[in-house]
Amino acid sequence: MSTVHHDVSRLAPPRLEEVGEGVFAYIQPDGSWWINNTGFLVSRRGVISVDACSTIRRTRAYLDAIATVTPQPVRTLINTHHHGDHTFGNHLFDGATIVGHEATRAAIRDWGLPKSAPYWTEVDWGDVVLEPPFLTYTDSVTLWSDDLRADIRHVGVAAHTTNDSIVWLPERGLLFSGDLLFNGGTPFLVQGSVAGAVQVLEEVVKPLGATTIVCGHGAVAGPGLIDDTLGYLRFVQIAARDGRAAGLSPLETARELDLGAYRDLLDPERIVGNLHRAYAELEGGPLGRTIDVGAALTDMVAYNGGRPLTCLA
Repeated sequence: MSTVHHDVSRLAPPRLEEVGEGVFAYIQPDGSWWINNTGFLVSRRGVISVDACSTIRRTRAYLDAIATVTPQPVRTLINTHHHGDHTFGNHLFDGATIVGHEATRAAIRDWGLPKSAPYWTEVDWGDVVLEPPFLTYTDSVTLWSDDLRADIRHVGVAAHTTNDSIVWLPERGLLFSGDLLFNGGTPFLVQGSVAGAVQVLEEVVKPLGATTIVCGHGAVAGPGLIDDTLGYLRFVQIAARDGRAAGLSPLETARELDLGAYRDLLDPERIVGNLHRAYAELEGGPLGRTIDVGAALTDMVAYNGGRPLTCLA
């Protein structure tokens, strides 16, 4: 059974961190459901933003924070993947070119408008208008912030989702990882692939040699977070293998599982969704193939004592 780790009274306000000259991370505590990080690069021609936020209120607060650093408008908005905490605020970036993988564009349209019930506690999303990327790529594209290179790369296989991209600043050793990495939160692979995430972290992310990582959720991290995340992913794979061999469902396996070193990560109910994905991978088929996400989320609510999952966005 999961433990509630959220304390609304102690939820700190978002903060800006300058992670390199002219490069900022916008960190939104506590990094749990639908509370993501963004970031931006400032140049003489304008601002490049990495992701939007989940609600109208949070996205406007982010734009206000950018305005405390520069009067320049956001001219380019990058979406690292389709999930609404990174894209529902897209339409508030007036005049910006929205850039994303071609599958991100399709997935935003498929996901549709935000809704809380029946899986999450109620959220005031605001009047969201879906605005998918209209400049898309298949493998990679490079943006320049003055003379600073920013490589946007699709990671190649399903991981957190089927359409994850990273933003890599090679001259700074700085990586915007999107939701490939959570710092202090439980990874979530139900729309992606556990095996694919292991592959991406080992073969794509680690070889970059990043010294600073702006995660999709949680505090700015160093490279040690990559191995920590790989440890969790392999833990999920072993639990799925053992549970399936014992004839247990993903929910039954989760209920019998000792989370051990991972018990204090935010949103521990994600173990159930991750097990649904890992079970599917044991059956074979392409990584990231469609599974019943609704069934996985329903089981996550059951693991949470039948209560909707806590969302403070």
